[in-house]
Amino acid sequence: MIAQKLDDGEIYAALKPICENIGITFNGQRERLNRTPWAVVRMIRTTGADGKRYDMMAVSRKTLTMWLATIDTSRLKDEHARRNVTVYQQEAAEALDRYFHEGGAIRTYDSDSDADIMARALLVAQKTLERKNRELQAKTDQIKELEPKAKALDDFTNVPDVLLVRETAKLLSNAGPPIGERELWKWLDQHGWVYRHAGTWWAASERVKAGHLVMVESRSHGQRGDGTLFAYAPTVKITRKGLALLHRRLGERTLDAALGPEQGGATR
Repeated sequence: MIAQKLDDGEIYAALKPICENIGITFNGQRERLNRTPWAVVRMIRTTGADGKRYDMMAVSRKTLTMWLATIDTSRLKDEHARRNVTVYQQEAAEALDRYFHEGGAIRTYDSDSDADIMARALLVAQKTLERKNRELQAKTDQIKELEPKAKALDDFTNVPDVLLVRETAKLLSNAGPPIGERELWKWLDQHGWVYRHAGTWWAASERVKAGHLVMVESRSHGQRGDGTLFAYAPTVKITRKGLALLHRRLGERTLDAALGPEQGGATR
């Protein structure tokens, strides 16, 4: 925070650095203060990092407090800026009021100038803002980390009781490493979940007993050349329990690595 005590005895704080810290445009606030009757604005001379002297617009201590309190956060489109302004309004105004209206209680040294006190007041507000930003970022990161898991859980708790292998492959691909229908059939076969008989896939009895697979009878019939009807073979479908088991094992890079050999012990 850049602040100076000028010849009128008032402490003035440079406006631009504060706007940059908050995340709002300096030009807009400068125009607003220039047309506000209660704003006391001066130009102060400062030395930049390059060693050159610059003129900066500055506001008095009272103006700073009033300005922070009167920024309409509802008009700020940027959520980050809106949050920062709210924090500054709550923390900076309170700190400034406490520092300047209870001066003896916060004057660290007898030699402290008003500029020293003001600088510490805004430093308290800035550190509070930084802490709140870190806390918010940590929560945001946690939410981002949990979103895929929540989405996957939502997908799996809103599925039919039983699924075709094709539907299962799609859900598993959405939640983890991609796997196609053929690849999933191959894995189920290799790990003893299903087997082929008379050109048709059948569920292994152990997987049926465990509640991972079911055989669903077809409601349709075929017709032979002689006109007689025949029933289509039942269809292997995966239950929610089976889907959850497959999904739970998909933490590794490949499905084979994720699902250990102990999961493939079903007999045919």
